[in-house]
Amino acid sequence: MDSGFFANLTWSLAALVHAAIVITALIVIPRGRKPTAAMAWILLIVVLPGVGVLLYLVIGNFRLPAKRRAEQARIDEIIRSRVADNALDEMDASWPRWFQRVVQQNQTLTALPASAGNEATLLPHYQESIDAMTSELDTAKDFVHIEFFIVGWDDTTRGFFAAMERAVARGVTVRLLADYVATKKVSDSKKMVAELDRIGVKWAWMLPVEPFKGKYQRPDLRNHRKIVVVDGRVGFMGSQNLIARHYDSPKNIKRGLKWQELMTRLTGPVVASVNTVFLSDWLIETGEDLSQTAQVPAAQLPVSTAPDALQCQVVPSGPGYDTENNLRLFLSLIYGATEKVILTSPYFVPDEAMVYAITSACQRGLEVQLFVSEIGDQFMVWHAQRSYYTALLEAGVRIFLYPEPFILHSKHFSIDDDIAVIGSSNMDIRSFSLNSEVSLMVRGESFVAGMREVEQAYRDAGRELTLEEWRREPAKATFLDGLMRLTSALN
Repeated sequence: MDSGFFANLTWSLAALVHAAIVITALIVIPRGRKPTAAMAWILLIVVLPGVGVLLYLVIGNFRLPAKRRAEQARIDEIIRSRVADNALDEMDASWPRWFQRVVQQNQTLTALPASAGNEATLLPHYQESIDAMTSELDTAKDFVHIEFFIVGWDDTTRGFFAAMERAVARGVTVRLLADYVATKKVSDSKKMVAELDRIGVKWAWMLPVEPFKGKYQRPDLRNHRKIVVVDGRVGFMGSQNLIARHYDSPKNIKRGLKWQELMTRLTGPVVASVNTVFLSDWLIETGEDLSQTAQVPAAQLPVSTAPDALQCQVVPSGPGYDTENNLRLFLSLIYGATEKVILTSPYFVPDEAMVYAITSACQRGLEVQLFVSEIGDQFMVWHAQRSYYTALLEAGVRIFLYPEPFILHSKHFSIDDDIAVIGSSNMDIRSFSLNSEVSLMVRGESFVAGMREVEQAYRDAGRELTLEEWRREPAKATFLDGLMRLTSALN
């Protein structure tokens, strides 16, 4: 047999293997996946079969393991049964009908109810928010619950750690959850863990990737929530991690980057829902049920009778749920807007539904604004984000760029003059599908007025990007934008 025969045989076998891979991909990948994501995976496997198959095996499963999802569903049923017995959490008939429907949707998806009689304060300054949480820790009598995507022990957070130590010394139980992958990436994370152990904090990793201990899921499915609850009566949530403003990253320090955040301090019945999210995560990660010992029911929390008291609802989301709870909330509110939609997201990589909602708002004659960073800290995400600017600007969206060296990391938006959402969720495919997030929907003109001040500060600090300016972008940059947009669909 000559070499030509073997060459033909090799090519024939390779073609058969490639065809088998593609056919298998066509059968397996589209199941339960959005068409755009499925097409992106199939395209990658067709063009680069070896790389595509390997990546799919590592990050192709966009849901948490069945055991974790079953546990989340079980917890949701427990929450529903308790809410049904709690008259305080019944929907207020005085709320506008459209708002009742959004509340109903959120409760159907998450089991958590809305409540009236809440108060909230926005904390737009980095050290201010950490100091506010630290001060609250010093008032703790029974328990403190802390949950962050990233936890660092540095000059910025040292006071917070000292407050945890004082609380433990008073007999307060301090519990802390930190995301396994994100926190382990921080320099000196081992010293941080040693400090928690020295203080006596009860802590656990969220979504640990430890296959030899039987703990494994897709490595980039992360818990991105930021929560602090003190005695079940005061809560904090928002975008900020428990770490220095440059994230203790030598690369960020070299570039002079600083993160701009927004947190909110909460009191009232809604704090019970914030705490429920923590308790659910704690139960899933540790197996310890604290619902009878470290939960203050909403009915036992003070209800504000002030004229500007707020109606609030907590909306957790993530791969532990069967649907994208945060995306459904965002879409419902944007489609319900009648005057204006003002969005802030550091990583703005929306899916088609979100793009249609935003551009449709412009076509209905609404004022639509988007605040993003002028520079990016993540190459692929930043370029994918930029790929949407042309369509948005042409539709009439006003885009404002927050100036370097700041990374506008705040995550919030406001609808008309009385609805707002704040939390940990970006408006990107990762936050919709891959990250565990928590959002807070607020109805109240006073809260939105405070958010308007924050938005105006963004305008004053930055500048507006015009369509004329954007059309002058070099072809090389827009090519990268488009290429990165394709990779963003791989979920």
